[in-house]
Amino acid sequence: MKKYPAIAILEFRDIAVGMHATDALLKKSPISLVKCGAISAGRYLTLIGGTTASVEESYNEGLYGGGANVVDHVLIPDIHPHLHDAVLGQRTPCTGGALVIIETQTASCNVRATELALKSTSVDLVEIRLADSLLHGKGVSIYHGALYDVEAAADIAVSWLREKQFDVMSRIITAPHDALSEEINAGTEFRSTRLMHLDGECL
Repeated sequence: MKKYPAIAILEFRDIAVGMHATDALLKKSPISLVKCGAISAGRYLTLIGGTTASVEESYNEGLYGGGANVVDHVLIPDIHPHLHDAVLGQRTPCTGGALVIIETQTASCNVRATELALKSTSVDLVEIRLADSLLHGKGVSIYHGALYDVEAAADIAVSWLREKQFDVMSRIITAPHDALSEEINAGTEFRSTRLMHLDGECL
């Protein structure tokens, strides 16, 4: 069951503006502050959740307070359950099939593209990373499933991003190596993965 029927993300160019706008949107309506803080490149990201009406009201207040300082933003009124859980930090094991990796310059546009892909196909969302450590403000999502579903999901996400003129990089891996799947299941941040020893040439 979803804790938050709706979520919204606002990304601000400057930390001071982000904090000020976040304070204003929190005072606007009874929403939950899921997470906020400084991200790479000196920007500020705020993630809120709650009922659709309350989130929309606070979201609009944040846009007003941020003005031209808002780098990107998204409001999803009826968020897909898998995206909801992934945004809150849950991960789904990569258990076979093909993979697609979608990399965007902001977190917000990646969330919106992922929502479209999930609601239109049968792919599973392995993880979504929102401008966290070492991403320099980027968003990264990974889906897996049958190849035809993965290809359809990639087409939907990438087409929407390009239509909206967002920079996007994507790659499909039709049959991931077992070692790569194991590492993805452990986490896609280099320092969080474990040391692996594969058979092959060595000294």
